[in-house]
Amino acid sequence: MSERFDIGERVTGIYKTGKYIGEITESKPGRYVVQVLAVLKHPKQGDLHQAKSVNVPLFHERRALAFHEKTNIPDAYVKKYDGEVPDYKESLKQSVEEEMSALEKEGSDWAKRSLEILHSLKAEYFNK
Repeated sequence: MSERFDIGERVTGIYKTGKYIGEITESKPGRYVVQVLAVLKHPKQGDLHQAKSVNVPLFHERRALAFHEKTNIPDAYVKKYDGEVPDYKESLKQSVEEEMSALEKEGSDWAKRSLEILHSLKAEYFNK
């Protein structure tokens, strides 16, 4: 059974393959609406149904959820968060750098394609 949360509580939540710190803004049966405050893990790139494959019809670009963006997260993927909430931009930068570092070490074709996308996303995120 999942833990229950009240509106206004700080939580972590997993959406697709990204992980975020956010605040509960609404409770619905089986899910919560979470407003994003920081990024803990940047989403993976590519086709989630054919993980780590570049030979797919569409290699998806997945952006991190934006600051204060609201998203529905199944209650099983929501956990209590008690720590300091980092600055959104700094948390986004750190999560992108960590993902890029892991991909560089992997070196597969999928990792190389993912890195191309992350370089493009990084430019969009931080050169506005």
